[in-house]
Amino acid sequence: MSVADTPSGRSLPALLRRIGLMAALAALCLALFLPGFFVLPPTDRDEARFAQATRQMLESGDFVDIRFQDEARHKKPVGIYWMQSVAVTLAGGPEQAAIWAYRLPSLAGAVLAVLLTFRIGTTLFGSLAGERAGFLAAAMLAGTVLLAVEARTAKTDAALLATVLGAQAALAEAWLRRNGREALSTGLALLFWCSLGIGILLKGPIILLVVGGTALGLALAGRRVGWLAALRPRLGLPVLLLIVAPWLILITVKTQGAFFAESVGHDMLAKVAGGQESKGFPPGYYTLLFPVTFWPWSLLAIPAIPWVWANRRDPAVLFCLAWAVPTWIVFEAVPTKLFHYVLPAYPALALLTARAALDGFGGERRWLRLLSILLFLLIAAVLAAGLAALHAVIEWTLDPAALPLAVAVSAVLGYGALLFHRGGLRRSVAVVSAGSLGMYLLAFQVVLPRIEKIWISPRVAAAVAAARPCPDSTLVSIGFTEPSLVFLVGTGTVLSGDGRAAAHRLADDACALALVDLPQDDAFLAEAEAKGFHPIAIETISGLNYSRGTKLMMTLYRR
Repeated sequence: MSVADTPSGRSLPALLRRIGLMAALAALCLALFLPGFFVLPPTDRDEARFAQATRQMLESGDFVDIRFQDEARHKKPVGIYWMQSVAVTLAGGPEQAAIWAYRLPSLAGAVLAVLLTFRIGTTLFGSLAGERAGFLAAAMLAGTVLLAVEARTAKTDAALLATVLGAQAALAEAWLRRNGREALSTGLALLFWCSLGIGILLKGPIILLVVGGTALGLALAGRRVGWLAALRPRLGLPVLLLIVAPWLILITVKTQGAFFAESVGHDMLAKVAGGQESKGFPPGYYTLLFPVTFWPWSLLAIPAIPWVWANRRDPAVLFCLAWAVPTWIVFEAVPTKLFHYVLPAYPALALLTARAALDGFGGERRWLRLLSILLFLLIAAVLAAGLAALHAVIEWTLDPAALPLAVAVSAVLGYGALLFHRGGLRRSVAVVSAGSLGMYLLAFQVVLPRIEKIWISPRVAAAVAAARPCPDSTLVSIGFTEPSLVFLVGTGTVLSGDGRAAAHRLADDACALALVDLPQDDAFLAEAEAKGFHPIAIETISGLNYSRGTKLMMTLYRR
């Protein structure tokens, strides 16, 4: 019998059951994603750049051209900035909204991606079995380290994942109907094309790579492409163009083609040609990171490999393989590698893992199960111990809440691994889910927000707010040039590496403040003396710039 059973009719009890399961998944998502969501300061560099560009969009009223201060941001399209603008406006506007408001599209995208994973699993694997597989896969996706990070970060990837899954949900329906003549409903066809359009506005051609790679893989495996006509391109292509073309035309005219030269020529092609921004790694990088980024569910994913291979010709399994494998290969081949690039493949891997687990992994392979348990426990121990010690290592003080919570989380995860070893899948999944929730609570709510030395920009912003001689005082920052400082202090913040430039600014502007890193301090003071004034030191701020891995000692000056 095929793994994909024939779906049954949608009776009222079945509909209510699915609604209940989706509500449970949404609640699980909020439990996993909200720790730290409101208290973590803006992180450098991508999150702060996206958030600041959105703020400037709202401040300027220019919703076409994307800028960070005076610098054009033409590496990515406009979609995430529009989404963040809506969220920030609803939260009170750029003057009042904190960083969490800019994170709302990522949170919504992550929750929607989890719900769509449930939908796809139900579609692919049949009625009752599909519901169980879809629910387990969705819960697994929600718990992965990778999505846990992206759901609470104000950038494109979680929102992009939701659009990928929207398109894949329609593509899965078309694939399963390939031997019949039943066309997709108008709603499903529009879901496909609208998802593509929104995905292109979020991150350019990445969604086409994932969805197109899936369609191409299935066409090659089935040796036919006619089933793709069910997606109704005559209806969908105009809709896609209607979503994408207006902004593309406007930005092309406004920048005289500079957007395409930067986004395609200097960003995308540069990443394909070589490691960009010191992020070059050889093939195999994502595979080696998988036990960590898919954690805690690498516990189940590793034993699932033989089952997936044995069932590779099943239509549902083949769909997931055509989704995950080409995406994975392409990103492994591209020299520039960031750990979140392979996120669009994770729902497919979660679906395969969930179905294999519910089928008993196709038989007992004790050595593979033991390997996955040992790897799972090793990663759990490293994460818990590292988080418990992090505050002490950086701040030289013990966090009284971190150690007990780390011990409790480790014990829960160890018990979950024991249950899995004994074959209790359901209880193991429940216990491991609780343990992963505790781990994210430990990391994002307890440990990271309390390490003051790594959050330099919030401390500078507080010092500037207390020391401003004028309501509109400008800060000139010498040596510390992270985007989070601009987001927290103000768009007019001047970032420079030359101490003399700060002295010139204070000489010309009595309201200005200067934040000077220690190596530039002598040059700043000498130039100030030459200009005929004596700066007053207000506060010394030290810390660790985690983006560069360097220690900083800075002094805030005024006239």
